[in-house]
Parts: sequence; C-alpha cells; structure tokens
Amino acid sequence: MLAGKFALSRSHLEEALELYDPISHRSPVGQFASRPDVISQGYLAMVLFCLGFPDQALAQGDAAVARAKRLDHSPSLAGTLSLGTPLLVLIGDSAGLREWADQMASVSAEQRFSFWRALATAYSGLAKVDKGDFVEGISLLCDGAAAFRATGAETMIPFLFGLLATALATSGQIEKALVQLDDAVRIVNRTGERWFAAELYRYKGQLLLRQGDSEAAEELYCKALSIAREQDAKMWELRAAMSLARLSRDQGRRAEARDLLAPVYGWFTEGFDTPVLKDAKVLLDEFRGG
Repeated sequence: MLAGKFALSRSHLEEALELYDPISHRSPVGQFASRPDVISQGYLAMVLFCLGFPDQALAQGDAAVARAKRLDHSPSLAGTLSLGTPLLVLIGDSAGLREWADQMASVSAEQRFSFWRALATAYSGLAKVDKGDFVEGISLLCDGAAAFRATGAETMIPFLFGLLATALATSGQIEKALVQLDDAVRIVNRTGERWFAAELYRYKGQLLLRQGDSEAAEELYCKALSIAREQDAKMWELRAAMSLARLSRDQGRRAEARDLLAPVYGWFTEGFDTPVLKDAKVLLDEFRGG
C-alpha cells in the first residue's frame, strides 16, 4: 500500500485475512505487538478508500476497531485507531475524528505507546483546527509530527505534513504551507511512500493558484491526476479532476471541465453522502445547468 499500488494491495490484504488463523498463526509476538489480522483489516480500509469505495472503507475501519476492542488487545486497538482516524479525516467526519483521536490518546497514554501517542497528538491538533482553533491546533500538529519522527518512524510523515500544510494555509500562512508540502514530496521521493502523493501535488496546486499562478497550478493538478490514474486511485482521481475542472471553468472552458469530471464521477457506485462526492455532484450540476 505504501508504494501506492492499491489494487494489488487490496488483493494481498484480502488474501491474508482469508488465510489467517488466529490459533495456528499465534506467536508470542502477538501478545505484545498488533495482531496482523486486525491491522490488515485497518489497512484494507485505507486501500478501499483510495480505490474509491468509501462506504466499504468505513465498514472495514469500524470493524477493525470493534474487533480490537472485543479482543481487549491494546496494541491492536491503538494500531487500528491510528489507521481509522486518517480515514475519517479524509472522508470529512469531524465528530468521528475527535472521538477516535481521543480514544487513541487515551489508550496510548495508558499503555505508554509513544509511537501512537504522537499520532494521537497530531490528530487531536487537527480536530482543534477543524473547530477553528488554529493556534493550539497547529501547535499540536507540529508537536505530534515531531514526536512521531523522533520515534524513528517515517511512514505517514508525508500525510502528517500534508495535514499541517492544509492547516497553515487555512490560517493564511501560505508560504509555510508550501514549505511543508515541499518537505513532504521530498520524503515521498526518498522513501517511495506514494499513497498520498497525488494529494500533495494537488494541495500545492491549490496554494499556487491562491497566489495567482494558474499555469503552475494546472501543471500540478495534471501531475496529481496522472499519479492517481497510474495507481487506479479513483478517490484521488476524482479530487484532482475536480480541481482541474474548477480551474477550467474559471478560464471559460466549461465543456472541457464537464467532460473531464463527468466520467470520473460516473464511475462511483457508493459514498454519495461523503462531502467530496456531494461537491462533485454540485459542480457537475452547475456545468449541466450552464
């Protein structure tokens, strides 16, 4: 999944879940580390979201967390919450984000899980940003990302930097946001963790557009679209197509914008209550009405 080959990741994860036997595959490691079957279900949720199945993704994420709670296994609970919370961020479930961030912080503090506690700090910061508290929220995001890196972790750092960039930009700190995005892209290029790469380029395009550079924005949107298509990541493809469509509309190319967005939106079979798909429908209706 980290390399961004989502369809292949889905196949491997589903096969692993089918083959896993909690009795024959039990080992002493499982008493202290996260259970592979539970964590795999959490990863499957993220993969399904990127592939364009948000309803299935939420169902798998909820099931993974519920299973960890039934097992009363703290490492698995912290791990599934750490995977499920970003999913709620991406879907736009503010209430769920706050609830799961609080749960992750609680279990991590209780069990002294510095790795997951750092992520919980970052997500708690994001929850505050979502409520309009930019000063404390950005501070917590920075502290959480720094603490997470201090554990030696590199996975998820581009995602955290993307969240921080979004928070900074929303608070009007465009230049600082661009620095964060450039740092995130450098990490992607160095580590190969490409699952969030399309969004990083799209975010940067949005910021450059705010600065008046529509040519650079269009180039970055096209790069995001290309990455998403290469990965068969329909959710990222939809977001990139929406950004490009809005830019084309604003430049008077409404037919081009409609022709770009309509087939991507038309591919989806679920998730129509999620904010991104609602926004896509509004945009398409605008084109059709024009």
